[in-house]
Amino acid sequence: MNWLQRYHVRHYFNNSIWILPLLSILLALVAVPWLHGLEKKLGWDSGIDPETARTILGMMASSMFTFIVFVCSALLIAVQLASAQLTPRIIAIVFRDPVTKFSLTLFVFTFTFTLAVLVRINTDVPLLTARLSAYSCIACVGVFLFLIDHVGKWLRPSGTLRAVALLGRKVIEKVYPRRLSELPGTVQEPTVSFDDEPARTVASLKSGVVLAFDVRGLVAMAQRADCTIEMVPQVGDFVAAGDLLFRVYRGGASLKAYDLRHAVAVGQERTREQDPALAFRIIVDIASKGLSPAINDPTTAVLAIDQIHHLLRNVGGRHLDDERVRDASGRVRLAFRTPAWEDFVQMAVTEIRHYGAESIQVARRLRAMLENLIQTLPAERAAVLRPELSLLQRSAERFFFEPEDRAMAEVGDFQGVGSKGGTGAVQRKGTESKLP
Repeated sequence: MNWLQRYHVRHYFNNSIWILPLLSILLALVAVPWLHGLEKKLGWDSGIDPETARTILGMMASSMFTFIVFVCSALLIAVQLASAQLTPRIIAIVFRDPVTKFSLTLFVFTFTFTLAVLVRINTDVPLLTARLSAYSCIACVGVFLFLIDHVGKWLRPSGTLRAVALLGRKVIEKVYPRRLSELPGTVQEPTVSFDDEPARTVASLKSGVVLAFDVRGLVAMAQRADCTIEMVPQVGDFVAAGDLLFRVYRGGASLKAYDLRHAVAVGQERTREQDPALAFRIIVDIASKGLSPAINDPTTAVLAIDQIHHLLRNVGGRHLDDERVRDASGRVRLAFRTPAWEDFVQMAVTEIRHYGAESIQVARRLRAMLENLIQTLPAERAAVLRPELSLLQRSAERFFFEPEDRAMAEVGDFQGVGSKGGTGAVQRKGTESKLP
């Protein structure tokens, strides 16, 4: 099985909610005969009237089936409503939620286990399996209550934004592992010039979004062929059939186009594995939806900016130039594109500034974020942040005509509207402004 096949299997398993419940059916069908044989061998008998046991377990089994249908229907409706209010891109994250998967797996296992026990009740009632099925049904009620609490908190704007930000932080640390405080490694050869004519090119045979690519596999191919491979699209880009996937420089005649194409996964929609910009995209979409005239919820946008603030601080303190993978001798073997600092800042600020131009709450929270990042991030990052702060200032002058409103909009506030005088008052006192 090559890298692409392993990736698709892993991706399908992680994003499918039905696989674990199906496996739980098989587990229950195997567990009940084994436990029943053990009971018969040890002579365990509960002493309960068989007719009573059949009635109770039959009622539990039918109730569990209705219960599973109800939970699935309610979950789908809740997800659809939340996606309409927040963004459709959270649906994939919900289906990856381990709590939801575990709950449905337990429900299906209990239903199957109870049915399997029911058909084995004849003149006596097995002690172990009958009690396990009954207590499992009771446990399902507790898990259901926990699931309702979990989903109710998770699908709120604050819960969804926090979950997306946590995923984004993990991807950022994976794609950009080196912090700015870390010194560069050994002396390396100069970066290859990709302005020259490539020795060969490889085009895509499929249309879709670039989901991920096999970094180690491509580097190993380049080493064997003694060449440098450039991956043309960025993770998250859409490629059509016939678009360039790779350019090969300084040799590579022995490389097979089949191997190169199978080192890139192309699919229906962006995934988070190697896409550090996706978390920003989802959070900005949630903020934009909250700022739409149909919803008009600037507080959701402020909650989104809270998470964007933390993500920008994280990515701003890292080296964003890890786009050249070298071998042990320092020679460039693979080149690819990732978002730069300017891309992250523009993605995080521009749309929210446009859609929230008439909201004092959004203007103050954006200002607090930009001022704090300028103060806390290295000086090389501030060159991109200061123009954004200037744009925010001009936007406030254009949309807030009253001097009092304009004065409020020109003060940063981590709560949007609510802090005592905003960050300006904190800075005048000489204390360090901090994230809430």
